[in-house]
Amino acid sequence: MSKFHSLKIQSLERITDKSVAISFEIPQHLRTDFAFKAGQYITLRTTINGNEIRRDYSLCSSPKSGELKVAIKEVTDGTFSSYANKELKVGDVLEVATPNGHFVFEPNDSKTKHIAAFASGSGITPVLSIIKCALEEEVQSNVVLVYGNKTTKDTMFLDELLQLQHEYSNRFSIQFVFSQAQENDAIFGRIEKSTVNLVVKNKYKHLDIDAFYLCGQEGMINTVKDVLEEHEIKTDTIFYELFKASKPAIIDTGEIASGSTKVTVILDDETTSFEMPQKQTILEAALDKDIDAPYSCQGGICSSCIARVTEGEAKMRQNNILTDGELAEGLILTCQAQPTTEKITVDYDDV
Repeated sequence: MSKFHSLKIQSLERITDKSVAISFEIPQHLRTDFAFKAGQYITLRTTINGNEIRRDYSLCSSPKSGELKVAIKEVTDGTFSSYANKELKVGDVLEVATPNGHFVFEPNDSKTKHIAAFASGSGITPVLSIIKCALEEEVQSNVVLVYGNKTTKDTMFLDELLQLQHEYSNRFSIQFVFSQAQENDAIFGRIEKSTVNLVVKNKYKHLDIDAFYLCGQEGMINTVKDVLEEHEIKTDTIFYELFKASKPAIIDTGEIASGSTKVTVILDDETTSFEMPQKQTILEAALDKDIDAPYSCQGGICSSCIARVTEGEAKMRQNNILTDGELAEGLILTCQAQPTTEKITVDYDDV
């Protein structure tokens, strides 16, 4: 399970008018703890106006770089994103959890691979880490990026991506897509079916693509996945991370009883048992009992609150992360899981 550590901000770099890249200073004794795989994220924790705030941000640096770096885009009414863009400065200290996440790329230089990535907006952050890792550590592999934004001014890491394209001109190709600007060599519009067909059946049809990495909003991800599946791309080669759901979660509690459950929570080698109402989620009940359970988004989008059910059963309100195999192994998102049995044991350590 991820642990929080106090880390000092080493550098701040404004990458667009509304986004900032933040690098953290990692003490030597924590280097191993903060080693990460390309595509993973860290959870940042601080107190703003008397309230504890936690947010997940994907790492945008490569694992070999030695940098722990995230990029934060300011969003409307975003408490933490506004704070990060307007108030944080070099030398400030934040609580930072060790890297986490299932949206990962693990290089294998013994095999030549071809990778295609589709990203929209701030979804570029984990994809950038994956691209860097593939280019640096798989010296024969090719990477294609389709990257959608409103305009070049809104495009995070534009200069860095162009520099990578120049440096790896024989192996890295970018197809920009802009919805509010006409640019040379860019597609006008959004990432849609024709955009995916351009990669799979036209411009890059000479590449036998081994893996697809998708990151951004739900609508874009679903569009790309649907088209890839129409082309009979194997689902186990399509990896995605949802940054923002395009529609609110539909909570189905029809099968949830109105009684109570005795829940046993195993966390940091400590066991705590208590009664909870079945209308609550396991995470909500644990936090009510002052158990320091891991969490961040509380919306079923990140994977911070994953635990394993070792006794009993639970029903999740929604799931955008766990695979059928992981569900079969008993993994749940505790922020979405409501118990359906009289007893349930949830182990945060066995993940």
